[in-house]
Amino acid sequence: MPRVLVIDDSPGLRELMCIGLRASGYEVAAAGDGRRALRLQREKPCDVIVTDLFMPEMDGIETIQTVRQEFPATAIIAISGVESKTGADFLEVASKLGAQTVLRKPFTIPELIAAVDAASASKKA
Repeated sequence: MPRVLVIDDSPGLRELMCIGLRASGYEVAAAGDGRRALRLQREKPCDVIVTDLFMPEMDGIETIQTVRQEFPATAIIAISGVESKTGADFLEVASKLGAQTVLRKPFTIPELIAAVDAASASKKA
């Protein structure tokens, strides 16, 4: 099974996503921010990255841009529950920067697993 890196600054949600993905057979690594996630990715690259967009240290947008430069074959799923007061759609921005899939919070674990399954399948094709 592909290796997945989950990046979210909410420990509870991060752990819930990891549990669901592990139960589906994925090998999972986790980080609370983009800086730590990039260190993990450079040490042992993952096939799929699930990243929140709004985090301390290094946000998801910057993380996506760095992953695209350093690991262009890695599939990226962007997640966010933040609504912009200006009308900007941050998930759309993430998609334009290289996220293949976006999920708006709240989402279900089966929705997350389906997105990771699809991202994994596209890497094999």
